Amino acid sequence: MKIRIALTGALLALLTVTSQAQVTVRAGYFPNITHAQALVGRANGRFEQALGSGTRVEWKTFNAGPSAIEALFAGAVDLIYVGPNPTITGYIRSQGEAVRVVAGSASGGTALVVRSAANIHNVGDFHGKKVASPQLGNTQDIALRAWLLQNNLKSTDKGGDVQVIPLANPDQLTLFQKGQLDASWAPEPWATRLIQEGGAQVFLDERSLWPDHRFVITQIVVRTDFLKQHPDVVKKWLAAHVDLTQWINKNNSQAKTILNQQIQKDTGRALPPKVLDEAFGRLEVTYDPIRSSLLVSAERAYQAGFLKQKPELSNLYSLDLLNEVLREKKLPTVQ
Repeated sequence: MKIRIALTGALLALLTVTSQAQVTVRAGYFPNITHAQALVGRANGRFEQALGSGTRVEWKTFNAGPSAIEALFAGAVDLIYVGPNPTITGYIRSQGEAVRVVAGSASGGTALVVRSAANIHNVGDFHGKKVASPQLGNTQDIALRAWLLQNNLKSTDKGGDVQVIPLANPDQLTLFQKGQLDASWAPEPWATRLIQEGGAQVFLDERSLWPDHRFVITQIVVRTDFLKQHPDVVKKWLAAHVDLTQWINKNNSQAKTILNQQIQKDTGRALPPKVLDEAFGRLEVTYDPIRSSLLVSAERAYQAGFLKQKPELSNLYSLDLLNEVLREKKLPTVQ
């Protein structure tokens, strides 16, 4: 009896240690092609494979960056694929403590599109028009407001006559079809859907505004506390992320199929192949965070009044683990 009790106690102790040793990664992303690695990696289990049996992944989906950063603040997620401007806002709000950028994910993938019947042919034609962005203070919203200022235009809240309307992407499509919106600064695949389903055309591909046509649209952000507690887990995640990036770029057709299947699971509706192909053509899948473009975005957010103080971002990036992975894979490191 004593032997049986001892064995039972030992087994319980072993189970307790095993349970305590298991790490859960709560990972967030958008069901959007600019989050390609997350979509493909969730669909094929690549992250779970890389992390091993001692780590579990809980997936969460979001529709906009500010809400994703709020979830990070609340401790509801540990790692998210998200745009630069919500990241900057979160970093500054937490006085540089809460978040760290550990890798890039995508470049490009946004466009200013105009409804064909709105008669917008040049910059001056935007006077008096209604222009949408996905959400107040998100990456596209700030890019739109910065572009207006650069072209001597102002939104109505700044004393101008361009009405900037933050509006969820599906609602934008509905209003385009009804002729109640004139333009939108939209991420893919919504820019393409507005073109193919909403009677829009490209006025400006945002890539044309950036050096080498590259700017960060999505990056991986991790809770600072999680990064400190589990650097080994984050490194394994980044290794899978780099592998997925390379695989997607080498197997574009197959990757789009898998990505679209996951979008259907997440949203209940797959993208039409024609939309997917056009949208993907404006996007670069990458692990490079393209740091210089984020610094420009931060300055724009400050100028637009979304940041109360000039951003100081010296500790925002933590790229050591990514560069370790890249060196191990004999790939060029990032800045």
